[in-house]
Amino acid sequence: MYGDDATVRQILDGLGDTWAVVGLSANPDRAAYGVARVLQRYGKRIVPVHPKAETVHGERGYRSLAEIPFNVDVVDVFVNSALAGAVADEAVAKGADAVWFQLGVVDTAAFERTRAAGLAMVMDRCPAIEIPRLG
Repeated sequence: MYGDDATVRQILDGLGDTWAVVGLSANPDRAAYGVARVLQRYGKRIVPVHPKAETVHGERGYRSLAEIPFNVDVVDVFVNSALAGAVADEAVAKGADAVWFQLGVVDTAAFERTRAAGLAMVMDRCPAIEIPRLG
């Protein structure tokens, strides 16, 4: 498992409340849509990042992390594993404090690079599952 419970808690409770959700669109059938809603209920500000730059859950969307004109604390990644490493690298460049790869999103090289850059990171886990599990 990539990211122990202490790291999960640190990201959820200690690293800030602005979460860029990469892959979040206005499609309610996608996992990112529901997870973003859970994050909002948990007190997080979500920032949709998707090529369509749609407004989702009342929050303005952006086409890329680089387009966001303010700091983000956590980058939550819902893209295919083949694309996730580049997103992690963008998160490092953006100055985020943490990267979270969702269930099924796995790139061990990106995990190692991101941790080496000093960011907290978890991979192949979901905050909507971890929030109630860790209480």
